[in-house]
Amino acid sequence: MVSNLLLAALPLLVAYLVTKLRYLRFKQFSEIPQHKPSFLWGHLKVVHEFTQRCTAAKKDLHSDFVFQEMNKKLGNPGLMLVDLRPVAYPIAVITSHHIAEQISRASKLFPWSTPKSPTINAFDRLIGSRSIISRQGEEWKHLRKRFNPGFAPHHLMTLLPCILDKTQPFIEHLDGYAKTGDEFLLDDLTVNLTFDIIGAVVMDVDFDAQHPDTTRQGEFIRLLSEQVHTYGSHNGPWWLRPRVEWRRYQIDSRLNQILWDMIRQKHAEQQQQQQQQQQQGASQKSRSVLGLSLQGVDHLSDALIKDTGDQIRSFLFAGHDTTAILLGWIFYELSRTPAALKAVRDELDDIFGRDADPDVVREKLLSREGEDAIRHMTYTSAVIKEALRLHPPAGTARRAPPGSGFMVRTPQGEDLCLDGLVVYNCANIIQRDPAVFGDTADDFVPERWLGDADTPMKPNGEAQGEGEGEGGRRAAIPASAWRPFERGPRNCIGQELANIEARVIIAVVARRYDFVKVGRGEIRLDGNGKPTLNEKGQFEVESELYSVSCPTSMVNALRYCGHGSADRCADATNNIKVD
Repeated sequence: MVSNLLLAALPLLVAYLVTKLRYLRFKQFSEIPQHKPSFLWGHLKVVHEFTQRCTAAKKDLHSDFVFQEMNKKLGNPGLMLVDLRPVAYPIAVITSHHIAEQISRASKLFPWSTPKSPTINAFDRLIGSRSIISRQGEEWKHLRKRFNPGFAPHHLMTLLPCILDKTQPFIEHLDGYAKTGDEFLLDDLTVNLTFDIIGAVVMDVDFDAQHPDTTRQGEFIRLLSEQVHTYGSHNGPWWLRPRVEWRRYQIDSRLNQILWDMIRQKHAEQQQQQQQQQQQGASQKSRSVLGLSLQGVDHLSDALIKDTGDQIRSFLFAGHDTTAILLGWIFYELSRTPAALKAVRDELDDIFGRDADPDVVREKLLSREGEDAIRHMTYTSAVIKEALRLHPPAGTARRAPPGSGFMVRTPQGEDLCLDGLVVYNCANIIQRDPAVFGDTADDFVPERWLGDADTPMKPNGEAQGEGEGEGGRRAAIPASAWRPFERGPRNCIGQELANIEARVIIAVVARRYDFVKVGRGEIRLDGNGKPTLNEKGQFEVESELYSVSCPTSMVNALRYCGHGSADRCADATNNIKVD
């Protein structure tokens, strides 16, 4: 009897499932521009086909550029649906700065902007399950308020001695390669440099990441580096890679043990210092982000330790990874754009004098004129801003809960509901929009930012204006069209630190070395062994250099080798080649 009922109900169940799937595939988000979906697999087949096509000549090309090709095929709409069900959430890929701004700004529906996507939880083993990156609502607001003082611009300027101290080993490594002529990965050096800086700034800890013998690096940095690389090509559901997930768990547990011990030790030291200062009638606050966040904390509970540990891990990862990528792209773009390199060097000569010795630059930066020197690096700031435009090192994904009624308006005036979708503001596409940046959208043109070169984010307003200006610079670029640190209430807390780091490192390094790429992206030489300029003012290259889909998007992309003397005179630089 029961079996007969089940057999009778089976056709009804199949009919229901078919009707439901037909709705999900063809009706639920039908108003959003998209490629024709498969009944069973949505856009998985389309994504695979475009990926195969895009990566045929560019292995491991970042998925953003696959989305870009998909969007072009649709006529470049301001957003595009990519339905990855049943493997993952369906995604609304945002390609218009007008729409991206509506997602990142505060609204009546979402006072702190659209909530973060639950897909960020896949990185819990890397940034911590309580990370400020993934927290929502009041919890996020409390954390942001707690850590803001450690990233305030006036506070960061007091850290110039620390940044300069950590830059010295970087220079010594480069000098060594300039003497020997050995090839090396610039990415390895910039990652270790920025790790040393962020460790000192956030925790007042010396990770010794730049030690010549990598086996002498501390356990924490070695484990975190290993954890980062587990996310390179091992993503997806945990059950597809149980061994990788188990290793992540082991690393995560050990990282927490080390970090929690560091926090207890720092708190104890801080309490002791406060007692001594009270006895002496003195008052001096810690300069580290951790120290500032523990001010006024008398009892260090286990919950606070764990919570603080996750924030520190988030700052350490994001603070070293993104800046290392930025530095790699800056030196590469300058190496193939001679006019920009000359402009940077001329500006540094004007500010610091023609003697490019690092000690001379250091002395000026640490003097009373140091802050003004940083502020007057206008063209250098334009270079940083343009590198961040072409090669944004990070992105953001949001998700409005189903039933919330979250609407966006397209530039054409059409209102669309994005409830239930993962919403991805694709900076790689937004910041290369020809409608905003004209015919030079894909070109390195720092001049477009002169007059608006500051890299910290502006308030959520938009400058209006159309037309191309002198040197490829548009008369007015909408503020929302530049978003490497994202915008709105949840913009990157460490953006000003990245800006200061980059300026200081360029000031010390840019006149001391010539970076020459070898391997992919290397400069093409003519029959006389000389580089040739193209019509855009850049050296011709043998093959295009591009970002790949892994945690550090320049991995194995910037290998340099050096030759020549490490001695620096006023009118000569060391040649350093990078593969």
